Amino acid sequence: MTTIATLDPDATLAALITEDPGRAAAFDHLRLDYCCHGQRTLADACAAAGLTPGDVARALAVARAPASPGLPDATDAAALAAHIQATHHAYLHAELPSLVELARKVNAVHGARHPELAEVQRLVDTVNADLVPHLAREEQVVFPAVSHDAGGTATDLAAVIAGLRTEHDALGALLAELRVTSGGFGVPPDGCASYEALYRRLAHLEADTHLHIHLENNVLFPAVTTAAAQAR
Repeated sequence: MTTIATLDPDATLAALITEDPGRAAAFDHLRLDYCCHGQRTLADACAAAGLTPGDVARALAVARAPASPGLPDATDAAALAAHIQATHHAYLHAELPSLVELARKVNAVHGARHPELAEVQRLVDTVNADLVPHLAREEQVVFPAVSHDAGGTATDLAAVIAGLRTEHDALGALLAELRVTSGGFGVPPDGCASYEALYRRLAHLEADTHLHIHLENNVLFPAVTTAAAQAR
């Protein structure tokens, strides 16, 4: 069984997930934000969340998922950028259009009995509208810079990355709002198969996006910024 003794309480949440992405499921279960606020230490994050070391140990034992298959070494920025695009970006490009339609369908059918679905639909629409241009900026500016294929200066790149980080924070807030509005993605007794599919897919979107943002904020972006500064 994994215990808190295997983790350094002074390590940051980001470092712990980078070391073993399989810990992400447990951290998500405990609402320990390792992506947008990954620079907090484990001790500080637990204290802020009202958790004890025993809570973390139990969550790691029960909720731990295997590490992402094929996740490249964190020191290989080019391979990491390719992994993010092929895994997380590809997932979002395929998932978001149908997820938007599903949210609208479920609201149309069940909205009269479950008025919160109107807000769920609005939030899904907003996530989609925010993510499409966000993904494009990463694919057109940041990812090429890893392979030194982009023009511009280190200052330009730093400004783009700062903007992307801000957008990550906003996306994290939207996902948190979706979880609250949906009651933790809990399907009501009268929910149909489409209702269940919507909430299951939203829960997966949340988990995948947390890991996605972590890999960019805490691993890729620092590596790209450092490399660009050194190339000046």
